[in-house]
Amino acid sequence: MNYQSTLTPPAPTDRVATAPADDESAARQHRAVAIIPARGGSKGIPLKNLQKVAGVSLLARAINAAKSTPSIDRVVVSTDHDGIAAEAIRAGAEVSHRPADIAGDSATSESALIYTLANLGEEFDTTVFMQCTSPFIDSASIDNAVAAVRDGKADVVFSAVEDHSFLWRLDDGESAVAVGHEASFRPRRQDRAKHYNETGAFYVMRTDGLLENEHRFFGRVTIEEVPPEHAREIDDMSDLSLVRAIASTQETAQVIDVDALVTDFDGVHTDDGAYVDEDGNEQVRVHRGDGMGVSRLVKSGMPVMILSKERNPVVTRRAEKLHVDVTQGVDNKSKVLQSWIDEQCLDAGRVAYVGNDINDLEAFDVVGWPIAVADAHPKVLAAARVVLDRPGGKGAVREVCDLIPVPDQAAQDLPTRGLTSVPGAEQFGFEPHTADVHATDAHQTSTHRPSNPQQQPLLTNHAEDLRTNRKQVS
Repeated sequence: MNYQSTLTPPAPTDRVATAPADDESAARQHRAVAIIPARGGSKGIPLKNLQKVAGVSLLARAINAAKSTPSIDRVVVSTDHDGIAAEAIRAGAEVSHRPADIAGDSATSESALIYTLANLGEEFDTTVFMQCTSPFIDSASIDNAVAAVRDGKADVVFSAVEDHSFLWRLDDGESAVAVGHEASFRPRRQDRAKHYNETGAFYVMRTDGLLENEHRFFGRVTIEEVPPEHAREIDDMSDLSLVRAIASTQETAQVIDVDALVTDFDGVHTDDGAYVDEDGNEQVRVHRGDGMGVSRLVKSGMPVMILSKERNPVVTRRAEKLHVDVTQGVDNKSKVLQSWIDEQCLDAGRVAYVGNDINDLEAFDVVGWPIAVADAHPKVLAAARVVLDRPGGKGAVREVCDLIPVPDQAAQDLPTRGLTSVPGAEQFGFEPHTADVHATDAHQTSTHRPSNPQQQPLLTNHAEDLRTNRKQVS
C-alpha cells in the first residue's frame, strides 16, 4: 500500500522539519520518527487514549511530548479508530490507518510499528515507540535516548525508574516464592544492587535492528532512568484518577493561548453564595477586577460568552455591562457550547471554558482549555487543564483573562451602552429600567429574583458590533 493511502497528514503547524543535508556537501542527517500506537479497543478503560488528564487527552499529551523533542522529525499515530485519528490530527500528528488484522487484542505493538515504517515514504535511522498510557513523558529524556542510539552507544534505550521492591510470586501450591532475592537475606536499601522498573513510556531503537528482529529489544540495551513522577502509567480507572489528581496540583499555565473564552456564572463570576431577603429577592457580589479583565478581551474582538444553567436578569445585566454574549437556562451545556463555537467559526481546541461545579464537566469535554476556579468541586479540579489561584467571585475571571494574550493595539474604549430589555424578563419580576447594579469599594452587588428552571435557553448577543478584529479558525 502506498504512502498516500495509509497516512493522513497532521493539522497545520508552525513546526518545520529540517530537510536532510545534501550527500555531496555534508554527511546524511540522522532522522528519527516517533510512532504512537493507539487502538480504539481498550478493555480496562473504554477509549483510554482519549481520556483527559489536566484537560488534555492522553494521546495529545504523548504527541506534544514527541513534538517537543528536538531530535524527532515526524510524529505518527497508528490507529484503527476514527475518533483517535481525528484527535491525533488535531494535536498535530500524522495518522497511519492500521488494518484490522493488526488491531486486535492479540496484535503486538511491534506489528504496528513495522507496518507504519513500511508506509512512511522515507527511511528513518531511529524509531521512537511511545505509549499514551504514560501521561508525564519528558521530552528531554526522549532526546537523551535518541542521542544514545544516534551516537552508537546503544541499539535500544528504554525508560525505567529505580525500584527497591522485594518481588514475590505464588507457586502452584499458592505459596509465596521470592523473586530475584533470598527471602532469608534482607539487606538495607543502600546496600542492595540497583533494580529498574520498565515504565513503558518510550523505547528508542535502531530502525534496521527493529525490522530485522521484529522485536523492541535487541543488541545492546540500555536504560534512560526517569524520575518517579514521570513513571506513572495508566492501566485502570484508579490509575487515571490518581494521575488526574497529581496533574491538577503540578501543572500550571503561564499563557492560555485561545481564541475565545466562555465562563459559567454562579461560582465563577460570584462566590456561589447569595443574599436572600424576606421577599425572596437575591443579591450576589461580583468582582470589579473581573470587569477590567473581560473588557481587555472584548476590546481585542475576542468572542466571550457567559453560559449559565440558571436564567436570571442579574446574569443578563452583568453580561450586558461586560459587552459579552450570554446564554441562560441551559440544561445541556455541551450542546449549546458546541453550537456557539460552530457559529463563531472557532476551533474548539482553542476555546477556554471556566467552571466550578460538576455540571461544567460536560462543557470541559468540548473545549481544549477546561479551566477550574481554585475552590471548584474536586472532580472539576481533577478534570481541568488549568486550576486558577483565585476562587470564584474573588478575581478568578480577571486571573484567566490576564493569562490570555491579546494584540497590543486593542486599547480603544468601549462605547457607552444603556440597559436593554430582554424578552421574557418580566416573568422574573424584573423591570428593565431599574438600576440593578450598585457599586462598592471593591465589588459590585446585583439584585435578582429567584430563577425559573422551566424557562427555555435564552441567547442574548451583546458583543457582535465589537468583533471587528477577532481571530477565527476555519
